[in-house]
Amino acid sequence: MDWLTPENVVAVVAALLGLVAPAAGAVYQLRTRRGKHIGHRVQMDTSIGGNAGDGQAQPDAPLGLFTDQPGMSNPTLALVRIENTGTSSISDADYTNPDKNHGLTVVFAERTVRSVEVIPDAKAEHLLGHFVPVEGKGGMQYNGNTIRLPRVPLNEDQHFKLLVLLSGGRAGDKIDVTGGIQDGKVERTRSMSVDDKPPLFSKPALGTTIVLAVCLLTLAGIIVFRQPAPPIGCATGRLRVVGSTAFAPAMKELASRYGAECPGSEITVDAHGSNEGVREVVEAGGAGNGSPALLALSDGPKPASFTQLREDRVAIAAFALVVNDKVNVKNLTVDEIRRVYRGDVVNWKDLGGPDLPIRLVSRDANSGTRDLLRRRILDGQGEPAFTSRDCENKNSPQDKVVRCELGSTGEVLKTVARLEGAIGYSELGAAATTKGLHTVNIDGHEPSIKAIGDDTYRFTEIEYAYTDGAPAFDSLTSSFLHYVIRGNGQEVLKAFGHLPCFTPDGLKRCQS
Repeated sequence: MDWLTPENVVAVVAALLGLVAPAAGAVYQLRTRRGKHIGHRVQMDTSIGGNAGDGQAQPDAPLGLFTDQPGMSNPTLALVRIENTGTSSISDADYTNPDKNHGLTVVFAERTVRSVEVIPDAKAEHLLGHFVPVEGKGGMQYNGNTIRLPRVPLNEDQHFKLLVLLSGGRAGDKIDVTGGIQDGKVERTRSMSVDDKPPLFSKPALGTTIVLAVCLLTLAGIIVFRQPAPPIGCATGRLRVVGSTAFAPAMKELASRYGAECPGSEITVDAHGSNEGVREVVEAGGAGNGSPALLALSDGPKPASFTQLREDRVAIAAFALVVNDKVNVKNLTVDEIRRVYRGDVVNWKDLGGPDLPIRLVSRDANSGTRDLLRRRILDGQGEPAFTSRDCENKNSPQDKVVRCELGSTGEVLKTVARLEGAIGYSELGAAATTKGLHTVNIDGHEPSIKAIGDDTYRFTEIEYAYTDGAPAFDSLTSSFLHYVIRGNGQEVLKAFGHLPCFTPDGLKRCQS
């Protein structure tokens, strides 16, 4: 299992912790509140008047409103909050105190209760009725250091407070609330004074945040510092791409990008013409002699006799007629093109252009583009015979027209750009980027990728990929073909002016 590396194990563990920590925090939060809970906390416990809080009486200290309390020494005020902190309502029957009239007991260590005021929840003032004795029974009672509270029913989040005047002892002495709840508990909750600042995080939230932060830092560290892994579908090995010179610029870019994304792969593009490339694949066969795998690109379909070849349709490629910039002709009809390539018209002035001899710069017999011109434009007729070695002068005075043959699309474009009166043909993308020449519309239709999509431009062809049988699914040949036809290579094809077969517009054209 290639994925079972230390980095991947750490990443998986970190990701799982990142999922578990919030879930655990949520479960903890629910469990701590679930059921019947009564919480109590001291919200205030302070000395009154001149009491310094040292436990010594100061009879001369001004006590204000409390001077009418006989025997008052070291007076303190305490505010105790009693609340339902659970997720269930609490009824009077839920209290487990054996005393049927009371539910909870509040004890002030070392102090004496002198007076008690009940402050109800602002949204539940009816709770006051439970603190009033009925026929001498129930209600709230206090004696010595103890307050006995009635069995007050509390809905979820309801509360009441006790404002207690105390004497003796000192502020801060222990205050405790005791009692029981059936299937629940009475517990102390955290209390904050007015000057306290609430914590930014609760302990569960802080723990969850720390775990998540560690997980994120761990994953970020793995991403930043680990060696980049090849994309899914990459393969290693060597592959040689042969065939179409017209399609070679796009294939070189595709090979370069695949190699950058997939280390360990070596793809070379060695184009010498569609026909020669297809024959090379046939002759190489599947000998398995250690040579690089072969893939041939062809401007058009293979011969029917090559039955052993596996065919993949890559894209619709547009081709164009190109003329030297000295020829100011922008459009030719199909009939005019046929007359030119039959040798019936030998000077551009006869087609509305300048007084310049027409020089035919053609491809050799291995060219799929040449065969495409014959099939798509010339209605099956061949071009005139070879009459010039330098593409500028006739080999013999009796030759009707100047016509040379070159071995690649690049050579054709350079020659047309150099020679006045020259005309040739090329793949559209390469033609559009060559200076010194321009493309010619055919029957008023401009060569473009849009024209390919709507089928208005006739000088187009499917670009085929051929291999000797179906390549192994994990081979570099199979991976590269998938990259070109269905993967990121589609954007490269579009950039070079081709219409990928596996796009909505290209699929219909490629299948027809």
